[in-house]
Amino acid sequence: MSKVEELAERVERLVLRHEELKRTNALLEQQLASVSSERDSLRSRLAAARSRIDALLERLPADGGGDA
Repeated sequence: MSKVEELAERVERLVLRHEELKRTNALLEQQLASVSSERDSLRSRLAAARSRIDALLERLPADGGGDA
């Protein structure tokens, strides 16, 4: 096999690898977007839960210290 043919074969393999990496990167970007969205949703739910807990704590009677 001539050097030009070997070089052409290596270039073809590199192009195929590049395309494979582009597809992998696109999938990873999709996963990142999905996980980021889930994280934002969980943060929002956590903030809402904290607000509800704070509201419930405010409704508790103050401790009079009578039953110790």
